Amino acid sequence: MPLHIETPLIPSRPLSRLTGKDVRLKLEALQPSGSFKLRGIGATCEALARQGKTRFISSSGGNAGIAVAYAGRQLGIPVTVVVPETTTARARELIALEGADIVVHGASWTEANALAESMVDATSAALHPFDNPTTWAGHATMIDEVARAGVVFDSVLLSVGGGGLMSGVVEGLRRNGLGHIPVVAMETFGADSLAQSAAKGERITLDAITSIATSLGAKQVCANAFELTRTHDIRSLVVSDLEAVDACLAFLHDHRVLVEPACGATLAALYRQDPVLAPFQSPLVIVCGGSTATLQQLQDWRAALVAKTA
Repeated sequence: MPLHIETPLIPSRPLSRLTGKDVRLKLEALQPSGSFKLRGIGATCEALARQGKTRFISSSGGNAGIAVAYAGRQLGIPVTVVVPETTTARARELIALEGADIVVHGASWTEANALAESMVDATSAALHPFDNPTTWAGHATMIDEVARAGVVFDSVLLSVGGGGLMSGVVEGLRRNGLGHIPVVAMETFGADSLAQSAAKGERITLDAITSIATSLGAKQVCANAFELTRTHDIRSLVVSDLEAVDACLAFLHDHRVLVEPACGATLAALYRQDPVLAPFQSPLVIVCGGSTATLQQLQDWRAALVAKTA
């Protein structure tokens, strides 16, 4: 049995009424680790365990590290997670709860990843949080589940950090004969490496991550994600941190599920009824989840963001 679960696929009455569309939610926030990451990370960990690896080393802003820690505990393999200084206290707490060792290093994921890679030896394996074909194939299983359910949808809304989720979703669409369906790729300002890359026609590297949505905090998307902007119908949209936080709070009210701002970026497109959604009548929304933010933290972020824009 895989380490991830088949998540609910439900219609959203509140968002359908708000937008006038048939909105379906794929509730990846209900994965045991709290986010979609467990699908691909779990598949990769299982493959590495079969190869005889005796330790997993992860670099992560939060959710990938939690997924590796969960997978390692389930497989009986010790885990070390290197997190950047921006990783929330809640994320560190959840990684530790799964029994993993935590190392804090660097101002962003890029620095944390460099240290993680330097720690690998012959018996251990580095788990990249988003740039791995086995991981993409694992993420693609969420689209397999939607296809098996027979649900008709005309677009997919999702968040982009490093591009692993988008890579997996497009793979899932293509292997289910749905490669014509557009993907709306959501980011927050200050973590919008995909949107800037698509606009410039080259894979750029951000100088720094300035968004509070640190789970989207890859300075550069993976090469596969950038290539998909050329080979698939990808429509980029960037929202503010405040819009992402407000979407998290509205979604909690509407659906009683707490997600973090990285997921709120996707939901913001619906709550603000963005024109990018105008061509679509039946969007499939990947509620990617994220367990690294608390309600109090969302409220504190909102207060600070409102004060900053006043």
